[in-house]
Amino acid sequence: MPYKVKDISLSKRGILDIEWASNHMPVLSLIREDFKSRKPLEGVKVGACLHITKETAVLLLTLKAAGAEVYASPSNPLSTQDHVAAALAESGINIFAWRNQTEEEYYWCISQVLNSNPSITIDDGADLTVEAHKRNIRVLGGTEETTTGVVRLKSLEASSQLKYPIISVNDANTKYLFDNRYGTGQSTLDGILRATSVLIAGKNFVVVGYGWVGRGIALRAKGMGANVIVVEVDPIRALEAAMDGFVVMNLENASKIGDIFVTATGNYHVIRKEHMLLMKNGAILANAGHFNVEISLEDLNDITVSKETIREYVVRHKLVNGKNVYLLAEGRLVNLVCAEGHPSEVMDMSFSLQALSVEYLYYNSKNLPIKVLRVPSEIDRKVASLKLESMGIKIDKLTYEQEKYLKSWEYGT
Repeated sequence: MPYKVKDISLSKRGILDIEWASNHMPVLSLIREDFKSRKPLEGVKVGACLHITKETAVLLLTLKAAGAEVYASPSNPLSTQDHVAAALAESGINIFAWRNQTEEEYYWCISQVLNSNPSITIDDGADLTVEAHKRNIRVLGGTEETTTGVVRLKSLEASSQLKYPIISVNDANTKYLFDNRYGTGQSTLDGILRATSVLIAGKNFVVVGYGWVGRGIALRAKGMGANVIVVEVDPIRALEAAMDGFVVMNLENASKIGDIFVTATGNYHVIRKEHMLLMKNGAILANAGHFNVEISLEDLNDITVSKETIREYVVRHKLVNGKNVYLLAEGRLVNLVCAEGHPSEVMDMSFSLQALSVEYLYYNSKNLPIKVLRVPSEIDRKVASLKLESMGIKIDKLTYEQEKYLKSWEYGT
């Protein structure tokens, strides 16, 4: 099988890590057993551009168990776990991934996936999908994992340039309510702690953006004793953050008092030169958005007199005003560069959605509009039900009278 990884000898450790993740992903394990017996994707080529983690490995091996021929590349130059990539290569996945890639290497890996002419694409950030569009590759359908990618694909759709249906896994209830909030919330704090080992309690912790990711980060930082400050541009989200008990202010004022800053907006140059120059000596900058554009690296370098790597993925920038700020993970996803990404239990739901959506696309793509689509509700609810079952939780069912009541208009006061 064609592959390119850093060191194939790392595979033994990777296999153990994948086994650990699989044991904590009961829903996807059930789907894999079902796929193994039915082979619903026999001979189908699936191209994936995802963070190459132990949880992603469980998804890719589930698709292989379904009979698919799987090709994979990373969706971030710094997020690949090399031992996992090696284990996937040993397990028959056509993988092209290693940690610390240049931009040229990153897109070379994507090209290897597209050279296979996949029928289905699985994406995280839309780089694979956009490249497939540029190369006019005929694809039946695709999925998208994250908010940033969905924004890009909806822009393609709005300009009438989208060429095949995309299921937005990100918009499924069992994805954004759990993965975005609890997964990113925990893993972002994990990344900051592994990189810096600073005390969170008592710090002024600035969360820029109060979407589902920002909510999760704010919640976890608060739980660790931080004084959480939320920065927003949307008045409704800002109001919600205030009602949730957080201090809300603009970034100019937050910059003067923050100790740790985390961006979670999916937008461009959110923290800029004028904010950095106001920051305390020793302020820490981290990003939880998909691309490394939320903290303006151009502005930071412009006002930097000197810089030095203090710890792995911790760079001290001495600014023109004499103060120091510390940039984590080169401004990339702090939870995947400085830690291991989301917990397996959360990715269990997200990747179960992916697996079932791939099967759905393969059998229904001809009847789907060329749009960015939601995950079918029956798939969303199936994943939730299986997750509850795996947790040993039983819930009630509506009685006949209750169902009738909810469908009627006759009953009143």
